[in-house]
Amino acid sequence: MAELSITWLGHSTLRIEVGGARVLTDPVLTHRVGPLSRAVPKPSVRQWADPDVVLLSHLHHDHAHIPSLIRTAPAPILTGAANRAWVIRHRLPGPHPDATPDDWVAITPGVGIRLVRADHESRPMPHRPNDAHGFLIRHDLPTGGHRVVWFAGDTSLYPEMDRLGDLAGADIDVALLPIGGWGPRLSPGHLGPAEAAAAAALSGARHVIGIHYGTLYPRGWPTWHLEWMTRPLVDLAGHLPVRAPAATLHPLSPGATANFSSRSGQLELDVVDESGPA
Repeated sequence: MAELSITWLGHSTLRIEVGGARVLTDPVLTHRVGPLSRAVPKPSVRQWADPDVVLLSHLHHDHAHIPSLIRTAPAPILTGAANRAWVIRHRLPGPHPDATPDDWVAITPGVGIRLVRADHESRPMPHRPNDAHGFLIRHDLPTGGHRVVWFAGDTSLYPEMDRLGDLAGADIDVALLPIGGWGPRLSPGHLGPAEAAAAAALSGARHVIGIHYGTLYPRGWPTWHLEWMTRPLVDLAGHLPVRAPAATLHPLSPGATANFSSRSGQLELDVVDESGPA
């Protein structure tokens, strides 16, 4: 049985199952998001239903999608304080716990989540705050030790990434790192493939899954000119062995699942299920 299961549902949406907890990140569950279209099938309900908690990294529309958040109700939404006020103002069913970067929020026995820094101040929105954060997900193993997943959200590089393991009280097992966007060029406040490889090195992550690419594109964009959507993964595969040789890249297509289990005390990839959404 997998000790940790991570399903990438496209863009920044992931289902993470660890220690009996079902965690859903930045849910975007529809064919369209404002002016953006989905280049891959939308997730099936069985892939995202009944989360124990929803992690909301920030309030840009490709992360904080109200129709998708309504679908995940009444799961509590964990996010920064300014974002929490926005969630409550939109009457999204809760309760939505208070969260700060200084405390762990218990999700299930043995599984806690805390906010960590994300530098993402690009594209300010007049009617939404932009209280951007990443998250650490830690599972305290019954046999001792921990399993730690870092969901970076949207961020640029910052030096304190080398302290994430200290904040977690354990090494980072899996880093979920953004490597692209919904257009051929990234605005400031994002990680590209080279920066994501540097983030993997700073954090000491043993395993890396690239996200935030290959999913959304502007409606009306010529469909024969979408090579920029898959290029980030190819580039990451080139940068990671140079900048973070201790990290292993696990490419996932949207809808695929990486199952991890322990061998000799280390977390290793057990199975990758390449079946797409049903």
